[in-house]
Amino acid sequence: MRMLKEGFMTRLRATDRPTVSVEFFPPKTSEDGASMLATAKSLQPYGIDFASITYGAGGTDRSTVLEYGKKLVEVGFPIIAHLTCVGHSRAELTEIIQKYDAAGFAGILALRGDPPKGQKEFTAHPEGFTHALELVKLIREVRPQRFAIGVAGFPERHPSSPDDLSDIRHLAGKVAAGSDFVTTQLFLDNDDYFRFVARARAAGVKVPILPGIMPVLSLKQARRFCGFCQAKIPDALVRELEACGEDEEAQRRVGVSWAVRQIRGLLGRGVPGYHVYILNRSQSAIELFSQLRRA
Repeated sequence: MRMLKEGFMTRLRATDRPTVSVEFFPPKTSEDGASMLATAKSLQPYGIDFASITYGAGGTDRSTVLEYGKKLVEVGFPIIAHLTCVGHSRAELTEIIQKYDAAGFAGILALRGDPPKGQKEFTAHPEGFTHALELVKLIREVRPQRFAIGVAGFPERHPSSPDDLSDIRHLAGKVAAGSDFVTTQLFLDNDDYFRFVARARAAGVKVPILPGIMPVLSLKQARRFCGFCQAKIPDALVRELEACGEDEEAQRRVGVSWAVRQIRGLLGRGVPGYHVYILNRSQSAIELFSQLRRA
């Protein structure tokens, strides 16, 4: 199992080409599961280095994470599985970490997690954790050499952080606790990412910081997602999407085109790689990676 982590970290630190990752969310039905696995197989020719699988946003059902994480491993993807503190005791988190190890996962993205649906504030389990930093420490304690550990970064600041300085201090603490890399929340303006990286480096964060990119599907969807994570939508993107009128397919193509331009701009400034939130959608993902292969 240690080789999984070492192989992942070697790829992440390599300079011959950027590291490419994609993110899936656990399907709710067997039909959705078959579709997700078909999407994963369709992406194999595009040089995806690893995949992540999320952990029930807002404390929703997590029962399929292990099931489909294992299936993605079988498809051939090294897996970085999300794990959150929401609703879990320390003992339960320890058990999940052990199960992730047995499943052959290469790493864990350690997250505090969002409050369950219907709750505005995060409340820790009485025997659990309040911050992702504590979860990072637990992973290092339970399986010190097994996993590459990632944490989340927020180019436009975490919604609960009072200011940029507090946000970066929190990130630096998570990295100091044992994190190997950072994956950012989605952003739609590359300048937000580079300002965030500059703040992180000034705070002593030296690990790779992978930018998180989401090809938007529509203006409505972009507003919903960005409202949730408090990311802004550039005026130029709003104009491009509005110009499509009610044509949802045209809006989806605009979203792919914007993501391609973002990634090319990021790569042109030397980012170590990029992480794509594909929302289990094969069409947009294939179009994105196909366009990126073109000169």
